[in-house]
Amino acid sequence: MTRKTCMNCGGDRLHTFLDLGSQPNGNNFLFSSEASNEPFFPLAMIVCENCWQVQISEFPSPEFMFSNHPYVTGVNAPVLRHFEKLAPHVIGKLGLKANDLVIDIGCNDGTLLACFASHGMRVLGVDPGERTGELARKRGITVFRQFWNSDTGKSLRQLGVRPDVITATAVFYHVPDLHDFVLGLSEVMGPRTCFVVQGVNLRDLIEKNEFDHFYHEHSCIHAVAPVQRLFAKHGLRVQDVEFSEIHGGSFILYVYRDENPTPTSSEVAAAIEAEKRAGLDRRETYDAFARRVEKNMDELFALLKRLKAEGKRVYALGAPVKGSTLMNFRGIGPDLVSCATEVNEFKIGRVTPGTHIPVVDERLLSEQPDYYLVLSWNFVDYLREKYDQYLTSGGRFIVPVPHVQILGPKDR
Repeated sequence: MTRKTCMNCGGDRLHTFLDLGSQPNGNNFLFSSEASNEPFFPLAMIVCENCWQVQISEFPSPEFMFSNHPYVTGVNAPVLRHFEKLAPHVIGKLGLKANDLVIDIGCNDGTLLACFASHGMRVLGVDPGERTGELARKRGITVFRQFWNSDTGKSLRQLGVRPDVITATAVFYHVPDLHDFVLGLSEVMGPRTCFVVQGVNLRDLIEKNEFDHFYHEHSCIHAVAPVQRLFAKHGLRVQDVEFSEIHGGSFILYVYRDENPTPTSSEVAAAIEAEKRAGLDRRETYDAFARRVEKNMDELFALLKRLKAEGKRVYALGAPVKGSTLMNFRGIGPDLVSCATEVNEFKIGRVTPGTHIPVVDERLLSEQPDYYLVLSWNFVDYLREKYDQYLTSGGRFIVPVPHVQILGPKDR
């Protein structure tokens, strides 16, 4: 699907501000014997100069990207900690009662729903993933193996499903058609139903040079102002917004039907005003961001080349999808990074997308490298705690975002 008009407002004033070249599906981990047939797709980011929605120029088939998705929420310790706090926070904020129903869109292995269930909620997942859905079912969570869209919402309504809360964390930008997604919400939301949506916050992304949040799964990246417009078109209202440090900076929106009496928080207008001050409604903001990204990646590539010349050994710490964007954009392969360490069973024993760096089990390493390239930079504080002994012993982290830096142990 090649974008000709804005996926939010339908306008045709689309400006390409960052072309990341031809890239593979960053979550498609192949065996080395399969790598020669790996498909690549254009990856460029555009912004609509009418509503300022940031979006991808071309979106591959959702079935290709998500049906056998390898990401497993439960192996990500910082996300698990976040969900263990988010579930009771939502329950308290919305005044939920025992046996209220929570639907999680893109429930993955059921980690968030398990947190709600532990507080007495009834839970239901919707997710197209075969492997992760089976993990959720093993936890006793019912999962509809479907993409979320208007047909899914209609089917749930016809089945008499009446959710009190619908959640979507790191999901609402994984869709080719935003309006069809929201129509699905409209089908099943009642007057008191709250849609709680968490997503990477565009203002954080731009200000912190987090370009590797751009990959084919992300059809778009949201700011509060454009997404408020989207919901309003379908009779929904952003009632409140909160912010979290998770994933390098995220928003959490609380969305109701227009007729819901809960007053709109002043935080919504404040967030939109902060976006204006950050220049998210000006083309030059995005062009300046792209220049900073190019400069940072030139510095990273030069550093890795120097370390290789010095005989230093560099491993990638983790093989997240954002790492695929970074490595493919700058052509960083096994000549500069010997391997990538992982705990995810769906990645170990395979190679990284596009760059074909071997992925190994971090628990079975016989020796440590001189440097780890931290591709999951959004969890660097957690990783510095986890790898404290390595860092104290002289090992070092290379952190590429928001700018290239070499880190040792945390200060005592």
